[in-house]
Amino acid sequence: MVETKKMMWMFKKDIMVLWRHKPRLIALILFPIIMITLFGYGMGGTLTNIPVVVVSQSNGPVTDATLNAIKSTSLYDVVNIINDPNKGKQMVMDGQAKAAIILPTNYDDMQSQTPKNVIIDADSSDQMATGALIPTTQALFSQISNQLGIQELQSMGLSSSVAQSSQIQVQSQTSSQLLSSPAATASGGINFQNIVNSINFQINKLYGNISYIDFLVPGLAMVVLFSCMFGMGESIAGERERGELARLFMTPTSITTIVGGKILSKLTIETGRAVILIVVAIILFGIVIAGSMLLTLLLLVLVALCFVGFGIMISARVSTQEDYMQMVQPITLPMMFMSGVFYPVETMPWIFQKIAYILPLTYANDALRAVMLKGVGIGAIWVDVVVLLGFTALFFGLGVRGFNRDV
Repeated sequence: MVETKKMMWMFKKDIMVLWRHKPRLIALILFPIIMITLFGYGMGGTLTNIPVVVVSQSNGPVTDATLNAIKSTSLYDVVNIINDPNKGKQMVMDGQAKAAIILPTNYDDMQSQTPKNVIIDADSSDQMATGALIPTTQALFSQISNQLGIQELQSMGLSSSVAQSSQIQVQSQTSSQLLSSPAATASGGINFQNIVNSINFQINKLYGNISYIDFLVPGLAMVVLFSCMFGMGESIAGERERGELARLFMTPTSITTIVGGKILSKLTIETGRAVILIVVAIILFGIVIAGSMLLTLLLLVLVALCFVGFGIMISARVSTQEDYMQMVQPITLPMMFMSGVFYPVETMPWIFQKIAYILPLTYANDALRAVMLKGVGIGAIWVDVVVLLGFTALFFGLGVRGFNRDV
């Protein structure tokens, strides 16, 4: 039999407990707001504003029209227009752009029958950005090629009706169909295939063909994040709630010793977990680590150490595991979405980009992806390493300093 009055007492008791635990109450309110904002503004739409560099090696109306078309396409964010293909490629490899669109020297030569070779050097280590850039760029230059073909037909003295017929066929037929069309025989043996295919589009994936699973595996920093954060909740906040920490502090043991032991155990467990994940990915999915395995392992140790420190900092003053979890969730889940694990940081709204660069997971993900997919050495990721070391020192300093053995 349901006792309504006692049931209401239980309800009031739980509400009062929530009200008294202000961190838990604030997290409960903020978490859904943060997540819906992230999904709605950051990840709810198509990719836009992917940084690209355009290499223009010619001057003229065709180049100008092409540049305007690229600039007016929302997918691209043109960070620079240069004339050196090698510099454009280097900008992509340095991470300043996701792709370099290279226009050839004969791009504005309307009299030449030689196809114009447009090259895109793409950062294939970012599978999401490359997957959006390549088809869009290919479609853009296919359209430009068709328009150039029509202009060449008209410049060769074809009548407006033949040019119009060719234009319709260019837009609706393949090249083989066009060769057998009436327009192809009306101009006395003109090679329409060369005219229509006036632009050859060449794709150069700088880091090879990288599948989505290759793209995701370096995001194991995210796995380390969750394991360390939630593991520290049970290790410190949970033991404090069960009274185990209080019994430890009754022995002649310092806070530094206890925290050091927690750090060592969690560091070993989570680094081992990450190594197992990599080994399984290699065996089951054929993942290839392009860079040094030793450097990859050292990065995993540093990432685990950083997030263990983060967990200690949060758990230093909370009294229960539930309080810890309520405080951690509004931090860890948004960090996962804003750090570039799933979506390129450069395509997010500017406010999310600014937040991303104050999150340790952003630097962990960037360093692991650079080593595992691009094959770079420590010299290319030293900034990420220094930032992670700084976060680690900050988290441990705040955690140990603020650790309250009496909570």
